[in-house]
This record gives sequence, C-alpha cells and structure tokens, in this order.
Amino acid sequence: MFENLTERLNRTLMQLRGQARLTEENIQQALREVRAALLDADVALPVVKGFIDQVRERAVGREVTTSLTPGQVLIKVVNEELIRVLGEHTAELKFNHRPPVVILLAGLQGAGKTTTAAKLARHLKERQRKKSLLVSCDVYRPAAIDQLQTLAQQVGASFFPSSTDQDPAEIAKAALAHARLKFIDVLIVDTAGRLHIDADMMAEVRRIHEAVSPHETLFVVDAMTGQDAANTAKAFDEALPLTGVILTKTDGDARGGAALSIRQITGKPIKLMGAGEKTDALEPFHPERVASRILGMGDVLTLIEEIERSTDRAKADKLATQVQKGKGITLEDYRDQLMQMLNMGGVKGILEKLPGSMKIPETARNQVQDRDIRRMVALINAMTPVERRRPEIIQASRKRRIASGSGLQVQDLNRLLKQFEQTQKMMKRMTKGPMGKLLKGGRLPPGMGF
Repeated sequence: MFENLTERLNRTLMQLRGQARLTEENIQQALREVRAALLDADVALPVVKGFIDQVRERAVGREVTTSLTPGQVLIKVVNEELIRVLGEHTAELKFNHRPPVVILLAGLQGAGKTTTAAKLARHLKERQRKKSLLVSCDVYRPAAIDQLQTLAQQVGASFFPSSTDQDPAEIAKAALAHARLKFIDVLIVDTAGRLHIDADMMAEVRRIHEAVSPHETLFVVDAMTGQDAANTAKAFDEALPLTGVILTKTDGDARGGAALSIRQITGKPIKLMGAGEKTDALEPFHPERVASRILGMGDVLTLIEEIERSTDRAKADKLATQVQKGKGITLEDYRDQLMQMLNMGGVKGILEKLPGSMKIPETARNQVQDRDIRRMVALINAMTPVERRRPEIIQASRKRRIASGSGLQVQDLNRLLKQFEQTQKMMKRMTKGPMGKLLKGGRLPPGMGF
C-alpha cells in the first residue's frame, strides 16, 4: 500500500534544496505536487484540502537548521500531519469487559468479513491468549457458513453452527448464550454483506446489534475502494454505533486513499489492517508507523515484531551455533530462512518496511520475486535428506531427477546451488570478522544471508 504516493512525495520533497527558510513561495510548488499526489492516491478532497492548509500553516516561516535540508524540514511537518490524519494514537480493541467480549463485523459484500473474522480469532489467540467463538449470521449465502467453519478449524477457534433457515438475530443470541456457558473470551459475529447499502440490510444488522449488544462494532472495508470506503463507512456509522474500522486487502492497493480518508470523514479509528489471504495477515494499525512508510522511512518496529513472531528460536539458536563453529549451513537451513522470508510477507513486504527502500531502483526491487523464493523451496524439497546436507554430491543424474520432481529446469537448480555456495562463503567470512563476536552469543539474526 502507498507505493505510488510514497514515490511521488519523495520525489517532490527532495526538490527543496539550498533554501534558508521555508516560505510560501518556495514550498508552493512542493505543496501543489503533494496535493496532486494525494488526489492521485484517491484521498477525499476535503481531507486533501485540510491537510495541505495545515502543512502550509505549520511549515511557512520555519528556519532550516544546518543539520537539516529544507526537504527534511518539510518532511517532518508532513509526517506529523499524516499521523494526525491517520489517528495519532494506536486504537486497540477494548477487552475491559466481563467475558465474553462481543465483536460484531459489518460491511459490504466482498470486503472480506468472513476471512477477517478468522484472522481476528487467530490474532487474539496468538497475541493475547484469548479463546474465540466464531458464528456466521449470513443466512443468504450458505457457502459463508461453511467457509467460516473451515477457517475456524484452521485457526484453532471454536465455531457455533447456524443454518440458512434461522433468523440472524436469534443465531447471534444463541451463540452468545453458548459462549457464556463455555467460558469463551471473545465472540466474533460475522454478518451478511450486500452489494450496496439498503434499508433491509441496515435493519437486519441493527437487530443483530440489539440482540447481543457488542462491545466492538467494526466496519470491515476493502482498501481498494479508495475514498468510497470512507463514504460507505460514514453511511454505516449513521446506522450503527461503530467503534472502529478494519481495512482489508491493503496489499492490493498501491494508493492508500482509504486509509487517509476514513478517520477524517467518519471520526472512527482504523484499528486493524489486513494484507493478503493468509490467516496471519492481520496487524494493528499504528498511525505513526504507517506515516513513516508513506514517506519512505520504513517501519522497522513492525519488521522486528514480525521477525520475533516468525522465528523458530530453537532453529535460530542451532543455526547460530553452527555458523559460529565454522560448520556452515545446509540446504535445509537455507530453506528455513527462505520460508521465514515468505512468512514475513515476502521480499516486497520486507523491503517496504526498510528505510529508504523507495530509493532503490524499481528494476532492482523487482529483481527478486517471491515466486523465485518459492521455486528454490520447491527444488530443495525435491532433494533427499542426504542431498540437502551434502549438496556436493548433486551431479548430472541427480540434477535431472530433482528438477523433474520440482517441475522446474536444471538451470534453475544450478542457479540455486550457485547462490547457496555464495551464501556459505559469505557466512564463513562473517565468522572471522566483527560479526563473529555477535555469533558467540549463540544468536543469528533472522534472514541472515539474504
């Protein structure tokens, strides 16, 4: 998300050089470009206007110190204003109620409510050790009930059965009674969506709301709908007492207009955002981190948190010890590191969280794709355990068998073996230098060698 906006803002703000003071004249062109970039990102016009006025008011007259360039001073102001527009503080789900805490999900059809319900259950289980019960009140789409049941099993959550001949409000009420009986921490209620806002839909979701009195009423919205997402959220807020928003499909939106418009238009905080179909692809929405990403300054804190969650500490310790003793790594270790990268959102997901990544030429950023990583994993999986530990024995006949077993070419295998050899050499050099001292502690930074 925000790729286009990040690129344009960086290009614009870096043009301010050699100025001793920020004046309305010398930032006029920059603000014009910022305005165009925001509109191109599908940010709502009233939000853009207010944003530009605030930046102009706060920037004009600021002295440019010797340690900062004019562009950096303006970036600081823009960053502060972005945080304000996005919500300033992280809005967390509230659990200071007697369990079960009820979370009601509402939104249009296709926004990803059912998938989000399962993601939320997994998120609460892994981050807050909470036991969730999932229930579907979508009696119009039979597949929705089956889908939620399947997802509940995948994420290790309980599921309350329902059928299409039941009343949605009665389903929710029965699920709440069951959650109380079974001492469930959180009841997540998935409601039916529609292709558009209509009176029947609003009346039904209001009845469900009245039946269970949810502590959190979250509007689930597709980020790719741009500023329309904010307008739809506003319409729902007028019908329901929304407590927040979950922004979905942020991995498919390169503009980011929805995130920048929703808070300002509705006054409701974005509490979570989802990126991708995997059930672990749900993150808290941190305004300051998102603002940092927009300006190309990365999001190192989120990257560190992802590394901590995706790292198998036992494997990491074992690998660090191997490297420290000069034993090198095996193709099995190499595969584990590749899988860890994929679990952290792939190359693109890691790059966008690194400071200055937008300054890397696009051709270089696109050089290594997640598809290439998956191919390497497939090749290693097609090897025998002995071949993974002793790649030197992989000669012509073995290469043909491995390539055939993975559905790839011998050239792909040769490329993998060459890259693995180069990584081994690099890690051996590391043990002799300053990095070797770090490895003596028995820890190897996740993703080392990539």
